[in-house]
Amino acid sequence: MGKIAEELKKRCGKEISLCDNRELYYGLLALVQEEAGKREISDGKKKVYYISAEFLIGKLLSNNLINLGWYDEVRDVLAANGKDICQVEEAEPEPSLGNGGLGRLAACFLDSMAGLGLNGAGIGLNYHMGLFKQEFEDCLQKEMPNPWIEDKSWLIRREVSYPVRFGKLTVHSRLYDIAVTGYQNRTDWLHLFDVESVDEGIVEEGISFDKEEIGKNLTLFLYPDDSDEAGRKLRIYQQYFMVSNGAQLILDECVRKGCDLHDLPDYAVIQINDTHPSMVIPELIRLLVERGIDFDEAVEIVKRTCAYTNHTILAEALEKWPAAYLKEVVPQLVPIIEILDDRIRRKYEKPSVAIIDRQDVVHMAHMDIHYGFSVNGVAYLHTEILKNTELKEFYDLYPEKFNNKTNGITFRRWLLHCNHPLADFITGKIGSGYKKNVAELEKLGTFDDEASLKELLAIKHQNKLALKHYLMETQGIEVDENSIFDIQVKRLHEYKRQQMNALYVIHKYLEIKRGKVLSTPITVIFGAKAAPAYVIAKDIIHLILCLEKLVNSDPKVSPYLKVVMVENYNVTKAEKLIPACDISEQISLASKEASGTGNMKFMLNGAVTLGTMDGANVEIADLVGKENIYIFGESSETVIEHYAKADYVSRDYYEKNEDIKEAVDFIVGKELMELGTEENLRRLHDELLKKDWFMTLLDYESYAQAREQAYKDYEDRMEWAKKMLVNISKAGFFSSDRTIEEYNRDIWKLGKDEQDSKAE
Repeated sequence: MGKIAEELKKRCGKEISLCDNRELYYGLLALVQEEAGKREISDGKKKVYYISAEFLIGKLLSNNLINLGWYDEVRDVLAANGKDICQVEEAEPEPSLGNGGLGRLAACFLDSMAGLGLNGAGIGLNYHMGLFKQEFEDCLQKEMPNPWIEDKSWLIRREVSYPVRFGKLTVHSRLYDIAVTGYQNRTDWLHLFDVESVDEGIVEEGISFDKEEIGKNLTLFLYPDDSDEAGRKLRIYQQYFMVSNGAQLILDECVRKGCDLHDLPDYAVIQINDTHPSMVIPELIRLLVERGIDFDEAVEIVKRTCAYTNHTILAEALEKWPAAYLKEVVPQLVPIIEILDDRIRRKYEKPSVAIIDRQDVVHMAHMDIHYGFSVNGVAYLHTEILKNTELKEFYDLYPEKFNNKTNGITFRRWLLHCNHPLADFITGKIGSGYKKNVAELEKLGTFDDEASLKELLAIKHQNKLALKHYLMETQGIEVDENSIFDIQVKRLHEYKRQQMNALYVIHKYLEIKRGKVLSTPITVIFGAKAAPAYVIAKDIIHLILCLEKLVNSDPKVSPYLKVVMVENYNVTKAEKLIPACDISEQISLASKEASGTGNMKFMLNGAVTLGTMDGANVEIADLVGKENIYIFGESSETVIEHYAKADYVSRDYYEKNEDIKEAVDFIVGKELMELGTEENLRRLHDELLKKDWFMTLLDYESYAQAREQAYKDYEDRMEWAKKMLVNISKAGFFSSDRTIEEYNRDIWKLGKDEQDSKAE
C-alpha cells in the first residue's frame, strides 16, 4: 500500500474498504489541506489581491487532487478497495459562493495565479446560503436557501478579525481561508470574511429574512433581493464589509513585509472585479490617512495601487448608489468620495464624467476609472465598445489606462477533471505537455484521419450517455443519447435571449405536429437561475418549463424533440452538461455580452458554437474559421445604431414573419395556457410585442436559419467530427493561464522572483 493509501486509512480510522463515501471525502479533504499548506510560499515582495463579490469555485476535491498530482493514485487506491472516486465526489457539497460567469471567472483566475506561481490571493465574503437553491414547482422557479458549510469543510478558520464600522453599528469579522492549489505549483489563498453573529435562523419562508438585522444577515446571501430600499442598503453593507476587511488585511500584510505605506504600490496591486468592490478606493484612502499618510499622498498611492475590470456593457449593471444610502451606511466614506468628486469636477468640465451626478447618485465605475491606474475589458469586442461608445468620454481622458484582457478558463477543471475520456484521447495523440501549456492543443488539429474522428465521436456519445443517466437519476427525464444535444446554460437574462431559443422550440414543435419529422431527434437543454426580483426572467423560465411539460408528454412530438430545464444549475451540473454538448447556444444580442466563458468551455469539449458576433464569440470565430462555427444575427454596430435611433419595433417583425407570429402567439395559446399561469405567459407575450428591449425578434429569422443549417450539417458525422476537432485544437487561446499572464505583464507587474516561485 502506498503512502497516500496509508495516510487516508489513518485519517479515516479504519480500512478504506469499510468507509462510506462521506468518510472517504472527509479523509481526503484533511489529506489535501495538509499537503496544500506545505506548498504555501510567502516570498515575493509584491502581491496581487483580487477582490470579488463572487468566487464560484465549484467542488474542490478532484480539482485539488489533479493540481497536486494525486488524482490517478487516489482513484486507483479507491478502486482497489471497491470505491469509486466519482461517488466520493458526490459527497462533497458545492460551495455557495457565486452565481454566474463573474464568479466562475474569478475562480479560474485564482487557479491560474497559483498555477503560474504568482503571489496572489482572492478576497471575498463567506456567504452561508449562496444566491439560492432553485426548485421548480408548478412550472415556476422557487427560491430556497442553499446552505453548504459543514463542520468539516475546505474553510480554515483563522485567528484574524477586524472591526468594521457602519453608521449605526460596528461588527467584528472573522477570516476563513480556502486553499487554492496551483497545478504542479504553489498554494495561494482565497480569503473569505464572515461575521460570527450571523444567524441562519432568521431565514423565513423561501429566502426571505429581515434585511435590517445587519449583524445577523450580513453574510447570509449573495446578492440579496434589492427590489426594496432595505435590500439595496444591505448590498452596500456587504460591499463595505468586504472591502474594509480586505483593505485592513492588505495593509497589515504589506507592513509585515517591510512596507512603510508610502511605497504601498511596490507591495500590492488591487484588482477590482466589477464595481462591487469599488468602495475599496475611499476606504483605503481613509485607512492610509488614519495611519498617518497625508490625504493628497494617500490619493496618489491608491491611484497607483488599484486597477478596475469592467465586466458589462449594460448600463444598469454599472452600480450607482444614492449618496443618502452611503451617508447612512458608511458615513465615514462620504466626505472622501465628495473630495474625490470635487477634484474631478475642477479638472474636467463635463458633468457626465463626475463621480456624483446631479441627482446626488454616486457612480462607482466613474470612481474606479478616475482613481485607478488600469481599466480593462474582457474580450476584444467588449473593450472596443467601451472605448468607442459606453466609456468613450473616459477613454478620451485616459487612453493609456484602457486595455483588453480576453477572458479565459482553467482548462484543467473543464477538461482534465470533467472529461476524462477526451483528456485521455488528447494525451494519447499529443502527449501530456498540454496539461501545463495548453497552446500545445494546436497539435491535435493534424489528427483528422477517419480512425481518430470516429474515436472522437465515440467519446462524445459516451459523455451523452453519462448525461442521459444523470438526468434520469436527478430529474426523472428520459433523453435519447442519439439525439442532437443542443444546450444553453447560463444566467437567465433577457440579453442572453433564452426566450429566442424557446420561440424556436415552439416553431419546431408545431412543425412536427404538422408532420414534418426530423431525421435526427433534438434534445434542447436549458439551465439557468433568474434573480428573485427579475420578473421577466422568471416568466421565461415559466415558459420553458411549460414547454418541457407540453413537448415531452406529446407522443407525436417527443420521439423527435425533447426539452429539459436543469434544476439548480451550478458548476457541478455544468461539468456533466458541457462534455455532452453538440451545439453550444451563445445567442446574446450583439454588443451586450462582455465576453462569456461558457462558450470557451463548450468549445474545449468539442461542441460547435451557434452564436452572434458578440463577446468572445468574435475571437472564437476568428480562431476556428467560419466553416466551424454558426454565426447569425445583426452586427454590434447595427444594434448600437438601433438603440441610438430608438427605431427598433418588435411588432414590425411579428407582422411580417408568419413563423415569428405563430410562435409568439403560441405563448398565450390554449395548449400553454392549460399548463401554465396566465399572468406570467401574457406578461412575457406583451414584453416581446410591446418592448423586446434586447431585440429577440430582430435576429429570430437569421437564428432559425443558422440552427437549421447546423442540424443539417450534423448529419454528416465525419465532417461534424472535423468541426469538433478544430474547436478543441483552437481552444488553447482561451486558457485563463494566458489571461493571467497578460494581466501580470501589462497591469500587475509582479517581479520575476514571484513568477519563478515553485513548490518543492
